[in-house]
Amino acid sequence: MADAPKKARGGLAKPVTPSADLAKIVGPGQLTRAEVTKKVWDYIKANRLQDQQNKRQINADHNLLTIFGGKSQVSMFEMTKLVSNHLRG
Repeated sequence: MADAPKKARGGLAKPVTPSADLAKIVGPGQLTRAEVTKKVWDYIKANRLQDQQNKRQINADHNLLTIFGGKSQVSMFEMTKLVSNHLRG
Protein backbone atom coordinates (compact mmCIF):
# COMPACT_ATOMS: atom_id res chain seq x y z
CA MET A 1 0.00 0.00 0.00
CA ALA A 2 2.84 2.43 0.77
CA ASP A 3 4.08 2.18 -2.84
CA ALA A 4 0.70 3.06 -4.39
CA PRO A 5 0.77 6.31 -6.39
CA LYS A 6 -0.90 9.24 -4.69
CA LYS A 7 -3.89 10.78 -6.42
CA ALA A 8 -4.77 14.46 -6.30
CA ARG A 9 -7.66 14.82 -3.88
CA GLY A 10 -9.24 17.95 -5.30
CA GLY A 11 -9.17 21.43 -3.83
CA LEU A 12 -5.90 23.17 -4.64
CA ALA A 13 -4.46 20.10 -6.39
CA LYS A 14 -7.40 19.72 -8.79
CA PRO A 15 -6.46 20.44 -12.43
CA VAL A 16 -8.52 23.24 -13.97
CA THR A 17 -8.59 25.05 -17.30
CA PRO A 18 -8.53 28.87 -17.29
CA SER A 19 -10.90 30.92 -19.45
CA ALA A 20 -9.39 32.78 -22.42
CA ASP A 21 -9.34 35.99 -20.35
CA LEU A 22 -7.58 34.35 -17.41
CA ALA A 23 -5.16 32.54 -19.75
CA LYS A 24 -3.76 35.98 -20.71
CA ILE A 25 -2.46 36.15 -17.14
CA VAL A 26 -1.67 32.53 -16.16
CA GLY A 27 -1.07 30.97 -19.57
CA PRO A 28 -3.12 28.39 -21.49
CA GLY A 29 -3.58 24.76 -20.57
CA GLN A 30 -4.47 22.90 -17.42
CA LEU A 31 -3.06 24.04 -14.10
CA THR A 32 -3.84 23.21 -10.50
CA ARG A 33 -5.77 25.79 -8.48
CA ALA A 34 -2.59 26.39 -6.47
CA GLU A 35 -0.63 27.16 -9.66
CA VAL A 36 -3.36 29.54 -10.87
CA THR A 37 -3.30 31.40 -7.54
CA LYS A 38 0.50 31.66 -7.60
CA LYS A 39 0.58 32.92 -11.19
CA VAL A 40 -2.12 35.51 -10.54
CA TRP A 41 -0.16 36.79 -7.52
CA ASP A 42 3.08 36.80 -9.56
CA TYR A 43 1.28 38.91 -12.18
CA ILE A 44 -0.09 41.31 -9.54
CA LYS A 45 3.33 41.76 -7.96
CA ALA A 46 5.19 42.09 -11.29
CA ASN A 47 2.78 44.81 -12.39
CA ARG A 48 2.61 46.50 -8.96
CA LEU A 49 -1.16 46.18 -8.72
CA GLN A 50 -1.45 45.91 -4.94
CA ASP A 51 -2.79 49.14 -3.50
CA GLN A 52 0.07 50.96 -1.77
CA GLN A 53 -2.07 52.20 1.16
CA ASN A 54 -4.08 49.02 1.71
CA LYS A 55 -2.19 45.91 0.56
CA ARG A 56 -5.37 43.83 0.83
CA GLN A 57 -6.82 45.68 -2.17
CA ILE A 58 -5.89 44.77 -5.74
CA ASN A 59 -6.10 47.38 -8.51
CA ALA A 60 -7.18 46.10 -11.92
CA ASP A 61 -5.24 46.72 -15.10
CA HIS A 62 -6.74 46.05 -18.56
CA ASN A 63 -6.28 42.25 -18.20
CA LEU A 64 -7.67 41.99 -14.66
CA LEU A 65 -10.63 44.27 -15.37
CA THR A 66 -12.43 41.46 -17.23
CA ILE A 67 -11.56 38.94 -14.48
CA PHE A 68 -12.88 41.34 -11.82
CA GLY A 69 -16.19 41.81 -13.64
CA GLY A 70 -15.42 45.43 -14.58
CA LYS A 71 -14.46 46.50 -11.03
CA SER A 72 -11.37 48.71 -10.83
CA GLN A 73 -10.43 47.43 -7.36
CA VAL A 74 -11.29 44.33 -5.32
CA SER A 75 -10.12 42.82 -2.03
CA MET A 76 -7.75 39.85 -2.19
CA PHE A 77 -10.55 37.67 -0.79
CA GLU A 78 -13.04 38.78 -3.45
CA MET A 79 -10.36 38.28 -6.09
CA THR A 80 -10.13 34.56 -5.26
CA LYS A 81 -13.85 34.13 -5.86
CA LEU A 82 -13.75 36.14 -9.10
CA VAL A 83 -10.78 34.13 -10.43
CA SER A 84 -12.67 30.89 -9.62
CA ASN A 85 -15.46 32.05 -11.95
CA HIS A 86 -12.91 31.82 -14.80
CA LEU A 87 -11.88 28.21 -14.11
CA ARG A 88 -13.37 25.05 -15.60
CA GLY A 89 -12.63 21.61 -14.39
